[in-house]
Amino acid sequence: MLRELKTFVAVARHGTFAAAGQRVGLTQSAVSAQMRNLEQALGQRLFDRSGRSAELNAAGRHALPLAEQMLALFAEMGRPEAAGEWRGELRLGAIASVQTGLLPEALPRFRQLAPHVELKLVPGVSLDLLSRLDAGELDLALLIKPPFELPKDLQQLPLAREPFVLIAPEHVAGDDPLQLLASHPFVRYDRSSFGGRQVSRFLRERQLQVREAMELDELEAIVRMVEAGLGVSLIPLAGLWREHGARVRVIELGELTFHRELVALLRRAQRQPALECLLQCLRARA
Repeated sequence: MLRELKTFVAVARHGTFAAAGQRVGLTQSAVSAQMRNLEQALGQRLFDRSGRSAELNAAGRHALPLAEQMLALFAEMGRPEAAGEWRGELRLGAIASVQTGLLPEALPRFRQLAPHVELKLVPGVSLDLLSRLDAGELDLALLIKPPFELPKDLQQLPLAREPFVLIAPEHVAGDDPLQLLASHPFVRYDRSSFGGRQVSRFLRERQLQVREAMELDELEAIVRMVEAGLGVSLIPLAGLWREHGARVRVIELGELTFHRELVALLRRAQRQPALECLLQCLRARA
């Protein structure tokens, strides 16, 4: 029945029998047969089927977290207790500034403690990584704290708190961040990102009308544009540009300061020694 539970979770995550079959290596008819077997064993239907989609009904929504727990417990039976003895792969998703900042500081220690674990690093923006974690494609996601409530089966652990600052070209005079924002072109931190939403809220709350020059989602690229004299920007004090001596003025926001929070997200049912070890290494360097 374990294979039926694995397929059931895949159908719940991907929404159709065909998509679940591609994920677990089965034909659509084989997935359908397994779901019939599971429903017969449980004595109740788990899906409301409409066309090609398979949406969980009330019984299915109740069964899903239990199925995930059962699969996680079965996987634990074959896992060693110590991280140093663990062999396998960890799929780690991380935003760009974490890849160049926190990860290089934490991974050498993790490699010492868990030398046989293979890390697969998946880049992406926060919302994309959250979706991939929720779909079971990642074991851990390092991203900006989402501005909304998370699914109940996901756990959030704080890593770091980074203040936003105003950066301006070296030739721009003045130290009042609001005046600089109002009088110079603005290089915007992508408003669809979690961090960019914080910038938009800051501007809206202060009723600031900015003259947008461009919009980017990479901190290093934003810094380069400001270096080139294309405008000023609001970004978190994070990334390689701090260490490499970017040719920009960094102006603190003082009492107006707001912060970007970095968090680690994982599935509650997926705690195991190597993952716990990695989290400890990350939090020790944050």
